[in-house]
Amino acid sequence: MPLSHRHIRTTVDAYLARHPDEREQLGGLLDALDQTGEDIASRSTFTGHITCGAIVVDQLGRVLHVLHLASGKVLAPGGHAEPTDDSLAAAALRELREETGIPPQAVMQWPGYAAVPLDIDIHDIDAHPGKGEPWHQHFDLRFLFRLHAVEEVSVELQEEEIGGIEWRPVDRVTSPTLREKLLKLPLQVAPETANASALIYNDRGEYLLHLRDYLPGQIWEPGNWSLVGGGREPQDVTLEHTVRRELAEEAGLDLAELTPFDTEYAIGDSGATVPIAIYAGRWNGDPRKLHVTEGVLLVWFPPSDLHRLRIANTTSDLVRRHAASHPTTQSGPEPEEEGPASPHGTVPNIIGVHLYLEKPDGTVLLGLRHPNSAFAPSTWHVLAGHCEQENAIDCLIREAREEAGLHIERQDIELVHVVHHIGTPKNPPRMGLFFRARAWRGEPELREPDKCIEWRFWDAAALPDELVPYTRMAIAKIQTGELYSEMGWPA
Repeated sequence: MPLSHRHIRTTVDAYLARHPDEREQLGGLLDALDQTGEDIASRSTFTGHITCGAIVVDQLGRVLHVLHLASGKVLAPGGHAEPTDDSLAAAALRELREETGIPPQAVMQWPGYAAVPLDIDIHDIDAHPGKGEPWHQHFDLRFLFRLHAVEEVSVELQEEEIGGIEWRPVDRVTSPTLREKLLKLPLQVAPETANASALIYNDRGEYLLHLRDYLPGQIWEPGNWSLVGGGREPQDVTLEHTVRRELAEEAGLDLAELTPFDTEYAIGDSGATVPIAIYAGRWNGDPRKLHVTEGVLLVWFPPSDLHRLRIANTTSDLVRRHAASHPTTQSGPEPEEEGPASPHGTVPNIIGVHLYLEKPDGTVLLGLRHPNSAFAPSTWHVLAGHCEQENAIDCLIREAREEAGLHIERQDIELVHVVHHIGTPKNPPRMGLFFRARAWRGEPELREPDKCIEWRFWDAAALPDELVPYTRMAIAKIQTGELYSEMGWPA
């Protein structure tokens, strides 16, 4: 989906709030934003369009430049936005990777500049009759990043466009406006960490996790389980003050002791690395009695259950590392019981929802899973996901929107099949619920390319060979109207 006009406008307004004196010189950009019906993110909009640049600073305070073969100029990496870009900063990081091979996770967002450009420049682009391009202007939004790797990163140049790279000291940065702003920043020292979170554990070896609101575009990692925390504010003297303030504001918690544990290097919305200072503390209370003001709820989880949650890998690894270095103890007050214990022999079953999307011509939607996927790599599967703290239909609606940009209404959903299946003995049993959507809005999009690399409608009578086995069985059963099946259980 193309970058929204609102996202661009909000970004420019945030920049001008910091640089009100530049409003006049950015008049062409503001005029373009005021035009209705113009897609300012499209490179075919020749009244002027957006480009995005990545300003990458290394540990010595030098700034990355590349030699563009077409123009012969030495510039910062950057280029046009693409419909697949989730944000302007993400577009800058995609261009960085395409031109130099440096991946987004190799750089960190510069605190204070995660969503606001360091610089915006307007420059003229000569006509190119051979490509049918008239004279036009580029509105170049430049985002600031710090090289994360201590060692030198490997570089793979986009040979057809880039002739080489160069790390230049700030006084040799080619853009005058960019050079002026960079000279005001302390580039030769690492930017101070501006985020902090609390790793809270109890004497049973469980960890307190926070379910974020599902508000895409408004909060980071919407719908994910995470640690309680947030960004440093002006009144916070230290990052410990930051995490204590966040605990008080979000959950009404005041812990007697918090100690520095580690730094989590999370991946932000743009794909860049975000450093988060982690403070650990023990608490043996009941999260159900807390007044949660942000997010959905707080829940205790043992490390062994993390694989069942929608949680960032960096957070999951952090919890496991802490658990390995802090064996469970039974000292201190015992947490209140949460209810009667499950009957002996009870085994939790994971609930998975699956979308059976069939067109009037009888073709069925399948997605090709990423080659690096932990489950069924390079294999076709229906759109699916695990239930979190939600009912199955809400889960299906959320997963369809998150994974493929499809909008489905509750009244258009019906249960068409249930598969009770199990893998190897170490895998928990799973209940797979297949729901048919009688109607939907939108066409399948690659919203999570790290999980699915292609959506395609297949003839139900000629499904691909590489298809998840229980999915193949479920589709066959749906075709014959059977409601229930089993797979993997001992005879």
